[in-house]
Amino acid sequence: MNATTTLPATIDPKGAAHFGAMAAEWWDPNGSSKMLHRLNPVRLGYVRAAIDRHWGTDPTALRPLSGRRALDVGCGAGLLTEPLARMGAEAMGIDSAAETIAAARVHAAGQGLAIDYRAGGIEGMAADERFDLVCSMEVIEHVTDQPAFVRGLAAALADGGALVMSTPNRTALSKLALITVGEDIGRLIPKGTHDWDRFLTPDELTAMLAAAGMRVTDVTGLSLSATKGFTLSDDVRMNYLLTAVRV
Repeated sequence: MNATTTLPATIDPKGAAHFGAMAAEWWDPNGSSKMLHRLNPVRLGYVRAAIDRHWGTDPTALRPLSGRRALDVGCGAGLLTEPLARMGAEAMGIDSAAETIAAARVHAAGQGLAIDYRAGGIEGMAADERFDLVCSMEVIEHVTDQPAFVRGLAAALADGGALVMSTPNRTALSKLALITVGEDIGRLIPKGTHDWDRFLTPDELTAMLAAAGMRVTDVTGLSLSATKGFTLSDDVRMNYLLTAVRV
């Protein structure tokens, strides 16, 4: 058996149980993960743009990840992992909740997709496993040791690869939008999903990435419009996405 990376545990058992309880509804666009379904096309668009920007691929190509390996960390039931596989990647998804991994396997099989799904954290990855593209969307705000989590993402990245992340910013706007309105008033997000104290500013996450030997090449805001829904923008106050490469 290959040795695993020497990282502290990053999985929050309470958080894993929270998301595991949502597994049965993960693929229901009107279920407990409905906000993820609304968010997913926008973040997928960002990932695709990052792929084309990094490797110079044709934006109209259907399989820009052909011949490349992609890892989705905190994959849930595969909302992003499946599109990565459809773009031609040899895709792997890992998640702390075994229930969501089971749901991901069932859904992928129904779609005829061969995806390697594993239950566990980034610290459980084999030390010699490397991926051309590593994605971790809306995950770092749920882990117990954020710097160790970032080191794990960096360790999983192959030379010449790209890391794409998204996470809420720690601002008054994010607290209002995601917790007060999203969880408490609107009940659009299951209550208890977010802990505002774990949100990271772009500067804080950039510093963690730099400490792990990574350089941020792009930061793009994610905004919510009453007329357009989720959109990419220059406003990073609520949420943001970033791309990073090895220094």
